[in-house]
Amino acid sequence: MNVFNQLSIWLSFQLSTIFLIGIPITLSFWSIKKRNKAVNKLLSIYWKISLLFFISLLLLIGNYNYALLITNIATLLITISVWFWNDINDELREYDFSYSLTTTTKIWRWAITFISLSFLIQSLQNFNCFSFINSDACVIWLQPSSNLYIIIKKLFNFFFGANFTQPIAKFLGLFSLLIYILGLIQWSIIKLPKHGRNSCFSENGRN
Repeated sequence: MNVFNQLSIWLSFQLSTIFLIGIPITLSFWSIKKRNKAVNKLLSIYWKISLLFFISLLLLIGNYNYALLITNIATLLITISVWFWNDINDELREYDFSYSLTTTTKIWRWAITFISLSFLIQSLQNFNCFSFINSDACVIWLQPSSNLYIIIKKLFNFFFGANFTQPIAKFLGLFSLLIYILGLIQWSIIKLPKHGRNSCFSENGRN
């Protein structure tokens, strides 16, 4: 059962790489090429929100106890962000199935939702890891981030000539988390009451 759980977690992280990075990058360039303002705005919002997921990876590398909790919050916020906007939802509904950009975007949103729910269900099976990631039972959650740690370590050494360590990853993660929270609070206080669920993608005219 532990092997199955480990394989399932590994697979979730691999799917996250595809659907949280690969496909959004493709959709971003695609929407710019097609000059589709609704999809372009959706992806612009997505990248801002998804920063928390990458921050959580830094915290996983740094063995921060609440890293898994932050990862789940990140996937939840990402899911909310791709469904939240009324004007974008209305715009996407106007396109039929033959318009490949919006069809792919719709499929991608459902895939993101599935991955987020799957991630949460798997995490709840190791509930203690939400608050103590460094326990022996939670090692399986730290293993997928080890490859990322190796890549960042090599890049850090190449660009800065210094060693990238787990304490540095934890510090950068916590500092970035603080900035992210401040930005989210600012948006919640200033922009959300003003615009509500309107993304304002059409302020400069329809595509």
